[in-house]
Amino acid sequence: MEEMNIKQKELVGVIGGKSRVSEISNKKKRLTSEMIRKLEKSLHISASILVNNYQLNP
Repeated sequence: MEEMNIKQKELVGVIGGKSRVSEISNKKKRLTSEMIRKLEKSLHISASILVNNYQLNP
């Protein structure tokens, strides 16, 4: 999301509330398949970009 200059507040309502968006942005939680579908539709980007595996932060 950082690469696309998307702010967390723009994702609230798309993938969840403020807490969930923060957890995802800070790599504390992974995107769910439903979140990926919603992001793909709202941001017009390929889901393949969003499904890449990444390390979670403790």
